[in-house]
Amino acid sequence: MGSSRRTFLKQTAAVSAANLIGSDGQLSAALLKSAQSETAAQQAGWYGRPMRWAQLSFVESDPGNYDLGFWLDYFKRVHAEAAILNAGGCVAFYPTQIPLHYRSKWLGDRDAFGEIAAGCRRLGMNVVARTDAHACHQDVYDAHADWIAVDENGNKRRHASDPDFWLTCALGPYNFEFMTQVHQEIMTRYRTDGIFTNRWAGSGMCYCEHCRENFHAFSGMDLPRTQDPQNPARRAYLVWHQQRLFALWRLWNGKIQQINPDASFIPNTGGGALSELDMKTIGELAPTLVADRQGRSGAMAPWMSGKSAKEFRATMGHKAVPAIFSVGLEDKYRWKDSVQNGDEIRLWVADGIAQGFRPAFTKFNARPFDKRWFPVVEEIFQWHYAHADYFRNEESYARVGMVYSQQTAAFYGGPDAAAKVENPALGFYQALIEARIPFDMVHDRLLDRDPIDRYRMLILPNIAALSTEQCRQIRAFVERGGSIVATYETSLYDEWGVPRADFGLAELFGASYAGSNEGPMLNSYLELERDPATGQYHPLLAGLEDAGRIINGIRRVHVNPIGEPGFSPLKVIPTYPDLPMEECFPRPVKSQDAGVFLRQAGKGRVVYFPWDIGSTFWEVMNVDHAKLLRNAVLWATQEPMPVTVEGKGIVDVSIWGQKGSMTVHLVNMTNPMMMRGPIREVIPLPEQKLTIRVPAGRRVKRVHLLAAGNEIPYREENGLIRLAVPGVQVHEVVALDFAV
Repeated sequence: MGSSRRTFLKQTAAVSAANLIGSDGQLSAALLKSAQSETAAQQAGWYGRPMRWAQLSFVESDPGNYDLGFWLDYFKRVHAEAAILNAGGCVAFYPTQIPLHYRSKWLGDRDAFGEIAAGCRRLGMNVVARTDAHACHQDVYDAHADWIAVDENGNKRRHASDPDFWLTCALGPYNFEFMTQVHQEIMTRYRTDGIFTNRWAGSGMCYCEHCRENFHAFSGMDLPRTQDPQNPARRAYLVWHQQRLFALWRLWNGKIQQINPDASFIPNTGGGALSELDMKTIGELAPTLVADRQGRSGAMAPWMSGKSAKEFRATMGHKAVPAIFSVGLEDKYRWKDSVQNGDEIRLWVADGIAQGFRPAFTKFNARPFDKRWFPVVEEIFQWHYAHADYFRNEESYARVGMVYSQQTAAFYGGPDAAAKVENPALGFYQALIEARIPFDMVHDRLLDRDPIDRYRMLILPNIAALSTEQCRQIRAFVERGGSIVATYETSLYDEWGVPRADFGLAELFGASYAGSNEGPMLNSYLELERDPATGQYHPLLAGLEDAGRIINGIRRVHVNPIGEPGFSPLKVIPTYPDLPMEECFPRPVKSQDAGVFLRQAGKGRVVYFPWDIGSTFWEVMNVDHAKLLRNAVLWATQEPMPVTVEGKGIVDVSIWGQKGSMTVHLVNMTNPMMMRGPIREVIPLPEQKLTIRVPAGRRVKRVHLLAAGNEIPYREENGLIRLAVPGVQVHEVVALDFAV
């Protein structure tokens, strides 16, 4: 081991110890026990009750200028059971007594927050106060210039959108002292059910005096000037930044609960692999979260709402998670008073509901200029209210889990995490949607036996950074009869993103890293081969039997088989010239590399693609790759899916169990605007034929459609329910009621 690597690991160990995080990235036992006991106490509270949420965020000119009665009537009509209401922070909407807490110039002697909060409580709603901690006025700057965020050149940072504001440092006294007072005052005056804080985690790197001093005390280093996660200072910063934010979370939560033990701090945070705070720790601390993925922009797929729900569920379990959706356009140009097309809203919300979110609309500005969204949200919420019992899910029946990894994003992906980590997952996700396979997301720090043995197989889409312990957990899962599908550089790096000499899962893959990568590859292919022992094509190639060969990926790792090489149904045809056209033919090679490794490992099965099939599919959308991904999952799973759906179109499928029922959600993604919003119109699905596996010991007494509003005939045989859904507009829910 070189001296630089020893120094690097020594620094990392020191940082981890200071952060109360072990070398495997896990919370210390004492901290974990504290978090679990705190959460257990909170779960007895109100958090699971509200099924529909409303967020109304005042703008500064709203006090005295909006119709309070209209909003309370609307909340009642849509059966909203909880509200998030603007209270304070950058602008106070109540008569604050805290110096430097800027009061709305329109507030006068009113209490805008108190009035609407009281009205919501009269409706029986839970009330959460919203604060915003990211900006302040000039008087704060004049009194405490050290509270202001500083860029890497030492300049205080003005707000890019409103130059009357300054950006605040999230990790220093502004949050730890000033915003703590604000939260205490709100809780003392109004005893709300919680405080939800927007933009509490800062606006990027800060180089203020407090950040410089605190980081140096933590690590002995200066703040990094690079985003390279292999830079020791950058790595230490990533750990320190999380520690600091979790300390702030615990501070605010503790101060709130000293005043109201039934309330908690609800941070605007969390999500998938690219989230900055560890979702496992969040799942242990938070009694509920408010997911803030408000809508589509650009080429975002409509199933991203459901993907977000699955990512939250991976660590939150069945804790309630309302999902904020915007009624306006979500775009980089920030049209905050816009109104989205109704069908776009319907589809976005439907997919979140189908995957376990509770709907929560948000509107900024209490004086709406464009009211087209009101009947759309009312329609969605009234339907949700009418069938609420079927949305109180207790168990997902999915048997496939797709792993996502924040440590891979942070320490392997770094500034390129979207391309290197998220895109492989997006490609696999799209392929599973097209294959109509119900699946969950699984956090890579929750690979213990209890969380993952409910799945028959796990997908590892380029989960490059895995600890030794995580590799052991995956091997144990396979030894117990589970299966995996893995791609590209999975397990080639440790949890800190440091390259290994070989895959951590090499023995499982049946392949060893040969020491080099290749790509981007041009004009490379995969040759399809029959099994010489049977003369038949492997099930991996189902639907490709007449192809001969298909395109390869864009990048691959060079590998050597471990032991005697087994049969591979895919053989690599290396890159050859694509110009001039006269030279466009494959060159002879001594031997062809395997394009996939297939193994029976005990009772489980292993599929390893040594190339970037997930990200290539996401970029190119070649149907052959979709078939490979589908077939790999079906072959590895080794059992029938809990539900199969046959018919035309693209459908997102989920299957759930409730107290006395089970449901199958069908969300219609069939639309030319699927990859470029907003949806213009709904294109109905034709008839869909379903085969549903009923849990052992359960008997179905009734099947009905929640959207169509009618019962449908079904046939029951050997624990299977067979039926046909005549068609689907946006979202249909097949509800199966169990006999008592």
